[in-house]
Amino acid sequence: MAKVTPLISGLFTVLFCTQATAQDADNEGPSLADIVDAWLTSPHADLSSEAFTHWNEDGEIPGTCAVCHSSTGAVEYLRSEMTQTGIIEHPVAPGTSVDCAVCHNSAAAELETVPFPSGVSVDTFEESAVCTVCHQGRASTQDVETATAGLEDDVIEGDLSFINVHYAPAAATLMGGDVQGGYEYPDKVYNGQFEHVPDLNGCVDCHRPHSLEVVLDNCTACHQGVDGFSDIRTSPTDFDGDGDVSVGISVPINALHERLGEAIQSYGADIAGTPIVYGAGSYPYFFIDANADGIASDDETTVPNRYQSWTPRLLKAAYNYQVIAKDRGIYVHNPHYALQLLYDSLESLSEQVDVDMSGLTRP
Repeated sequence: MAKVTPLISGLFTVLFCTQATAQDADNEGPSLADIVDAWLTSPHADLSSEAFTHWNEDGEIPGTCAVCHSSTGAVEYLRSEMTQTGIIEHPVAPGTSVDCAVCHNSAAAELETVPFPSGVSVDTFEESAVCTVCHQGRASTQDVETATAGLEDDVIEGDLSFINVHYAPAAATLMGGDVQGGYEYPDKVYNGQFEHVPDLNGCVDCHRPHSLEVVLDNCTACHQGVDGFSDIRTSPTDFDGDGDVSVGISVPINALHERLGEAIQSYGADIAGTPIVYGAGSYPYFFIDANADGIASDDETTVPNRYQSWTPRLLKAAYNYQVIAKDRGIYVHNPHYALQLLYDSLESLSEQVDVDMSGLTRP
C-alpha cells in the first residue's frame, strides 16, 4: 500500500482549503491564510504526533483505527452507512492528519445522526455532528456489562482485561446517561445530555473549529470573576465534603478522582491480592505495582507487566477512573455525570475496602 507523505498531505490540505473557501472569499470572516494558520497550530494538524505516526512502521492503519487517525478513513466512514461504529472494513495508508477534507465534504455537511458505542444514535449535535464521530470514546456500559456478565463481583477472572474508553470522549460524556459512555451501575439514575445556554451547546460554539482553542471570554459574561475554565461552578452543593463550595466544580471532581485511585489501589492489594498502579500515558494503563509504592515507574509501565488480577468490581471502577482521566474537560462537558460515576464507583469499592463516604454527596 503506497504511503501518502506528509508533504503530499499538506499540499492536498491547502488545495482543498482553497477550493472550499474560494466561494466565501468576498464574505466577512477570517482569511484563508488565517484559517490555515489556525489549523496548523491544532492537534489535528500535527503529523508528527503519535496519533498519526503510530502505524508508520506497519505501513497501514487498521480499519478499526483509520476513521479517527487519518483523513482518508474519516471521509470514507462519513460517506458510508456507519453500520460499525467508528470502523471501516479495510486498512488505509498512514501519512494524513485530520485535514480540511474531513469536515468540508458533502457527507459531513449532511451528517445529522451519529451512532455511539452503546448502540444509541444521537441527532442533537447539528453542525457539531462531525466532531462527535471521533470524540465519543470506543466503549460503554454495555462493553463492561458484557465482559462481566455472570461473574462474581470479587472473584478474579483470568479472561478479564482492562476495557479502555479510549481518548478524548467528550461527546460521550457530554451526552451522559443518554449514551452511557461511563460504566453506569444498575439501579442508579444518571444525568443525560448536559445542556448549557442555547448559544453554547455544540462543540464549535466553544471550540474554535480550526485551532480547537477555547476562549474564556465566551464564558465570563455569565461566570464573572473566574480566571480559568476550571474555576467555574454553579452548584452550591458540597460534593466532596470539604466544606468549600467557592472553588470550581473541577476541584471536587479531581478530589473524588484521586480518592477513587486510592480505593482502586487498596482493592488491588487487599482483595485482588496484587498491587495495582495507574500509568496515565502508558497503554494499557493499569499495571502491577511490583514494589507497592503507588508510583507507576518506567520499569513497571510495560505491556508484560500489565495488571491481570481483574475482578468485575475492580474492572468497573477502573473503567470509570479512565473515563474521567481521558476527558480532561469533563468538568465543563458534564460535571454532575462525572461526579455520579465517581461516587458510585467509590460506593461499590467501599463494600470491600475502607472508603470514607461520609460527607460525600451524589448529584
